[in-house]
Amino acid sequence: MNLTLYDSLTATATRVDEREPGHLTAYICGPTVYSYVHVGNARPYWLGQVLKRFVERRLGQRMTLVANITDVNDRIYEVATREGSPSAEVAERFAQAYIDDTSRLGLGRPDLEPRVSQTVPQIVDLIARLVDRGLAYESGGDVYYRVGAFPSYGALSKQRTEALIEGARVEPGEQKESALDFALWKTQKPGEDSAWESPWGLGRPGWHIECSAMAREHLGADFDVHGGGLDLVFPHHENERAQSEGAYDEPFARRWVHNAMLRFGAEKMSKSLGNVERLRDALDEHGATTLCMFFARAKYRSPVDYDDGTLAQSRAASDTLREGLRNARRYAATHSSGDDAAIVAAGQAASQAFDEAMSADLDTPAALAVLHGLARDLNVVAARAAADPAAVGRAADELVACLDVLGLAGLDDGLGRAESAPPDVRSLVTAREDARGARDFERADELRDSLLALGWTVRDTAQGPEPERL
Repeated sequence: MNLTLYDSLTATATRVDEREPGHLTAYICGPTVYSYVHVGNARPYWLGQVLKRFVERRLGQRMTLVANITDVNDRIYEVATREGSPSAEVAERFAQAYIDDTSRLGLGRPDLEPRVSQTVPQIVDLIARLVDRGLAYESGGDVYYRVGAFPSYGALSKQRTEALIEGARVEPGEQKESALDFALWKTQKPGEDSAWESPWGLGRPGWHIECSAMAREHLGADFDVHGGGLDLVFPHHENERAQSEGAYDEPFARRWVHNAMLRFGAEKMSKSLGNVERLRDALDEHGATTLCMFFARAKYRSPVDYDDGTLAQSRAASDTLREGLRNARRYAATHSSGDDAAIVAAGQAASQAFDEAMSADLDTPAALAVLHGLARDLNVVAARAAADPAAVGRAADELVACLDVLGLAGLDDGLGRAESAPPDVRSLVTAREDARGARDFERADELRDSLLALGWTVRDTAQGPEPERL
């Protein structure tokens, strides 16, 4: 496969060598569903979907993408207790909200979205195998992984076991051989309303073993890509690797791909820190196109600030590409002849350059730069009015096909969203602009909310305010 990805384990970007030629397999760690997902949670989701779209739509090969939903976890029990609701009900409510919110990005769904609650038998079997091999032990109804028995522990996170042990803590109630050992199975505690049978009594899985079992269940051993946020490298992914490879003496994942965090203020965006913007709120305010552009403008391995400035830049970048496509579509629709077909070659060259950038560790900023260049070419030939209209249309189609990989095909709105919006939406946009001109911002906000209720937002462009479907 003509694709290179950066591997956190080896700290190098190397060409992907699939387990099954022509078929890429990937597992992306999904959310723990105890609250609404935030914009930062959407970055690994976007990355996984963009990888799949590129492999399938541009490289013409298969990809199986598995992204789990963690619906058994300490935090879910905590929310359930606080609400006085069954934990399964809490998990289902937020799992559905996560599916609804991420679906609004317009990127499609992963091929499989397994849940912990549906995988408990496989988890129990995996833990039992680790116990039988001397890599895990039972203590007080809990089962722990024996970290010292796995020699390469720390290789993924580039940490020494000795240093980790010095900083490790033993929580109240834990009866571990070593402070670094981690829980595979937790005995049922007072107030926890869901528990499963196991050889060690009623209880539930620990966090790390859940992903090991789900990945192996759906992708087998030695699958191609394990992905997730950089904050998962330690301890989650380090522990996954130890469990999975310790149980079977074979590689777990061929490469580990991690996206960097979004920064909200001075710190990473995190539900546990409380400094988040919910994805659904961001979609309501900015729309899916701006958010997808926001993700695409940064290299996935680089941290990025989520603030008014970066969002404004993303909107401006979207408007620039949209304008190039509008000019091309108008030209192709209103001109009947021309003798300059060079724009076709420009479109083909841009398409090839886009694929080369994406093949180089999903370099989306470089890929976008290519597409902006093609948009400028479209603006030039439309202004010059000498190109063959069909050739302009074909070059615009090349641009849209590339944008589609990044979740940005919606920028191709024909003659513009203002013309395609229904009359009641256009009336609300006009009324909102009048209210803003009169400095009646309360009324302007009310009209914006009315537009949101109809599934539209307003984008301020150089040509004036324009409605855009969410």
